Amino acid sequence: MDRIGKYNIAHKLEKRSLLIAINCVAGLSIFFFGYDQGMMGGVNTSPNYAHLMGFGYLDPEKSQPTVKVDKTLLQGGIVSVYYLGTLVGCLLGGWIGDKVGRIKTIALGAGWAVVGAALQTSAQNVDWMICARLINGIGTGILNAIVPVWATETAEHTSRGQFIAIEFTLNIFGVVVAYWLEYGLRNWRGGTHAFTWRFPIGFQIIPLLFLFAIVWVFPESPRWLTKVGREEEARYILGRLRGEAGDESARAEAEFQDIRNIAELERKTASRNSYWSMFFGVGSGKLHTGRRVQLVIWLQIMQEWVGIAGVTIYAPVIFGKIAGFDADKAAWLSGLNNIFYMFSTLICVFTLDRIGRRWTLYWGSVGQGIAMFMAGVMALYGDRARSGGDVTKATQFGAAGAAFVFIFTFVFGATWLTVPWLYPAEIFPLEVRAKGNAWGVVGWSVGNGWLTLLCPIMFDKVGPSTLFIFGACNIITIPMVWALYPESNQRTLEEMNLLFAADTPWNWDAERNFAILKEQNPELVQAAQRGHSVVDPETGLPSGRRRSAGLSLDVNALRDDSSDEKGAVHHKH
Repeated sequence: MDRIGKYNIAHKLEKRSLLIAINCVAGLSIFFFGYDQGMMGGVNTSPNYAHLMGFGYLDPEKSQPTVKVDKTLLQGGIVSVYYLGTLVGCLLGGWIGDKVGRIKTIALGAGWAVVGAALQTSAQNVDWMICARLINGIGTGILNAIVPVWATETAEHTSRGQFIAIEFTLNIFGVVVAYWLEYGLRNWRGGTHAFTWRFPIGFQIIPLLFLFAIVWVFPESPRWLTKVGREEEARYILGRLRGEAGDESARAEAEFQDIRNIAELERKTASRNSYWSMFFGVGSGKLHTGRRVQLVIWLQIMQEWVGIAGVTIYAPVIFGKIAGFDADKAAWLSGLNNIFYMFSTLICVFTLDRIGRRWTLYWGSVGQGIAMFMAGVMALYGDRARSGGDVTKATQFGAAGAAFVFIFTFVFGATWLTVPWLYPAEIFPLEVRAKGNAWGVVGWSVGNGWLTLLCPIMFDKVGPSTLFIFGACNIITIPMVWALYPESNQRTLEEMNLLFAADTPWNWDAERNFAILKEQNPELVQAAQRGHSVVDPETGLPSGRRRSAGLSLDVNALRDDSSDEKGAVHHKH
């Protein structure tokens, strides 16, 4: 208890007010993440930046300051090297987060990102900018690996999705702030001054410094504290989070015992916890961490390939080159699209814990797929009308295409934005939860980096057909989620090991196996829901059971134990 500082807000706040405070700090990190992503869309349109980096120049044929890009691969490379940094950073953050805790890792990520942002702001050439983007990406990767884990480990299982969804409303608010800040600066001093891109990059330092300063007075994850043996602190923080009077105290104690039981089971079941072992599932036994790693990597990759990476970063290109609007209208529509995007995330706040993760992804894939295909069709017809000299019809098709892009973004914000970030923070064992979430960020980094590198080339070479590729990816995700991704909604973090204990990758086997394990071993993870503990207060194990027996993820082993017990009773009689 001495290790919880006297200024820690856990001493002042409790229950929902403490949870809200934790999620506000987590949301600050997510806001920075959104701002950092949205920022490069406007930076890329600065003539001064394009000239300094060497991928474009000021178009003399345009009345407004407009960049003419002549090296699309270099432009995409500067953007995508950031995702190489996030890939490295998330692996670093996951490893450090499991070693030294969530709070110290968040502070490290914020400090590292400040250095990267400062270097980007002061960049004098393309090599400088590439190195700065890489460093900034490492800081972002550290934060992305650990912040969702901290948020989910402190939230209750019945409202876990709601809190994460609120954080991602702030994420898109970051995108909105970045966009409109750059929109307001784009014509400053004729639009050709370095301030139009240096100030927006430097602006991100403000929330990062605030995050670094304030996170030290917030409570550590009680689950991490339990894992490393600091049980008195874990009990205290859980009590502050859940309540310390009457039934609330009993539920907090029961939840603590569940965490302790599962932590012991994980230590007994898994023998290797390195990234290499996790990726290939070596030594994980019935925990099947290798399968979980593959699930979160591909969920994040597909999150980008359903089309959002292209829409977020290259929206002015979509509204301009593909939809046929002039530069000013394209820029204005892009900003308006981001505002609709932000408000759409509020839908997820109210639906995610009601309909679950799987159905959220289903309706998102259907809506996004239809919107992308229709946007592509409208853009193609608009192209043909423009080529035939029918400007009126081309404008009409362009407006229809823009409307479908709006619909796509709205549906994405209500569905696919949140789930691929929540799911990795939910499904991994406590022993490797930060590392597991880091693998999700690896998938996001690969998907985003790959796509941002290819997007300018695809838009340049195949034009509107790029949207058909995104539409097809949405269709692919439907059977993928149906067959491979078990539902995590309304299940405690401790129940996830039972959910992934089946020996096959199929969802239906996972659910069947989960039901059997839960019925055979109800005392393992259900105490928190019942509001009382069924564990021995001395050992933390189920009452009446020996330390060596009863804790297993093997259905057959439990059946054998049950048969042995029945045989012994029969023999006794």
